[in-house]
Amino acid sequence: MNYNKKSITDVDVSGKKVLLRCDFNVPLNKETGEITSDKRIAASIPTIKYLLEKGARVIACSHMGKPKGEFKKSLSLAPVAVRLSELLGVPVKFAPDVAGEETAKLASELKNGEIMLFENVRFDPREEKNDPEFSKQLASLGEIYVSDAFGSVHRAHASTTGVAAFLPAYAGFLVEKELSVMGGALDNPKRPFVAVLGGAKVSDKIGVLTNLIDKADTLIIGGGMAYTFLKALGKGIGTSLLEADKLELANEVMQKAKDKNVKFLLPVDVAIGDRFAADCERKVVDVDSIPDDWMGLDIGDKTVALFSDAIKGAGTVVWNGPMGVFEFPAFANGTQSLARAMADSGAITIIGGGDSAAAVEQMGFADKITFISTGGGASLEFLEGIELPGIACLLNK
Repeated sequence: MNYNKKSITDVDVSGKKVLLRCDFNVPLNKETGEITSDKRIAASIPTIKYLLEKGARVIACSHMGKPKGEFKKSLSLAPVAVRLSELLGVPVKFAPDVAGEETAKLASELKNGEIMLFENVRFDPREEKNDPEFSKQLASLGEIYVSDAFGSVHRAHASTTGVAAFLPAYAGFLVEKELSVMGGALDNPKRPFVAVLGGAKVSDKIGVLTNLIDKADTLIIGGGMAYTFLKALGKGIGTSLLEADKLELANEVMQKAKDKNVKFLLPVDVAIGDRFAADCERKVVDVDSIPDDWMGLDIGDKTVALFSDAIKGAGTVVWNGPMGVFEFPAFANGTQSLARAMADSGAITIIGGGDSAAAVEQMGFADKITFISTGGGASLEFLEGIELPGIACLLNK
């Protein structure tokens, strides 16, 4: 995949109408409709400020939730316009339709250095179908297209890829940073390159495993997916999570790691519970001694030491997926300890979105991590080496 894309600094935006795709898919309080975290809105501010300071006329758009092509008041972007205006310190005009007459009118009235936002693109059923007519309608609003919604670039929708057929397409700062940091880590990592994979299922990470095994020096496996590997090695895993149809694949991955001289680390001890509950009985046992009616819910202290040691000596660490059920305080230690090891490592540390990002933020280590990806699904596909349609459509440098 070509990560070397033109960005907004490669084009003169002064006086130009810029259609800007943001990721304003923010969590809302179901009762009050209030935004509960404005992190994604804040992430778009550097790109917007740059465009406004350069005298562009910014027509911002985004999706929110899954309205399935229908107007749903609970998923309106109206509260986002208010919050965006507060963060920018300038008025953000809001058009209550999706690239229709009201949007077009507001867009035509914009002056240099002004910004507007129009309604949730997914209110139109043509958005997710990547309908060329809708793409054309969106594109007619601007003269330049800027993609700054990394969390959506793995989707080939009208506002993420379709518009690029009608307008010159550039990366915003958020997308540019994702490409340079994550692309750099995969293409030319500072070594040793350590990849840490966790989360529940091997099946979710097959592509990542096979791509990283060709690039990493050390592969660390934790979380629920580790038990399928342990079972493949002939160990008893009690009632731990198991994907029985992936045992053969687990063996193939371990063999491939061996053939390529990739260090492959699995848990040596685990924190187990007598049932899946926050208040279950907890004990730590070696991986050879998991009782039949207990389940592994986190990595143990010896494993924390083993994994942390590998991280301490790394040049680059990429982490995707927690080490255990960190939502249960009794089983959060593994994930917390690895976050701490990454924060203290001195390595280039990259967290690929999703639960690991949430865990690191929740634990207060976010500012010590080199880069936390904003895209869950997008960063996973990026790590798999899949060409992302919302990146492929941008102009190459």
